[in-house]
Amino acid sequence: MLEPTQLTIPLVGAEEREPVLVNLGSGPSEDLSLPDYFKNWKHLRVDVDPAVEPDVLADLTDLSPIPDGHADAVWASHCLEHLYEHEVMTALNEFRRIVRDDGFVCIIVPDLQSVANYVAADRMHEPIYDSPAGPVTPHDIFFGFGTAIASGRISMAHKCGFTPSVLQRYFERMNFGEVLLRRREESLELVGIARVIPPADEPGRAGLFESLGL
Repeated sequence: MLEPTQLTIPLVGAEEREPVLVNLGSGPSEDLSLPDYFKNWKHLRVDVDPAVEPDVLADLTDLSPIPDGHADAVWASHCLEHLYEHEVMTALNEFRRIVRDDGFVCIIVPDLQSVANYVAADRMHEPIYDSPAGPVTPHDIFFGFGTAIASGRISMAHKCGFTPSVLQRYFERMNFGEVLLRRREESLELVGIARVIPPADEPGRAGLFESLGL
């Protein structure tokens, strides 16, 4: 059983506080790829793999080292699919717990509905795009990046999957005031941004996607 990192976070006054990004499933620090939006934020890297030397060693379903409402934003890119289906809501409840009421949660997952078109065309093992780690096939997207798993990084295996309606149903069970979903066709991804307090106007709703480059 994974023993979560014990994290000591000093309390500071509101006037001294810098915005905090909790980056879940961060991977190695040298491989970080985050939007410029977070350039001047304090970053807290969380990962289940001790080899990547995260700031917090923890499973997505137990972020207990991080206090309630500590994060101004939670960034969870390509990590929810590494959980079993029955664990997803537990993880999402943790995401909600650690984000401030005036913050947001951004989740990015593979879009299996789009990837299924390649499977239907019998292209399961055909590379469909290049990533920094190498070519990616539909098989990699469904089951996890094969090269990483073969090297012993079994935490990279995928145990569940998402389509737009599946992701929407998870969010509907959460205590958020607004959820926006977007399909990124070029990267075969789904993006969900959830906020407890919705923006007051329409530009504010769409603007965060643009600011994050999504």
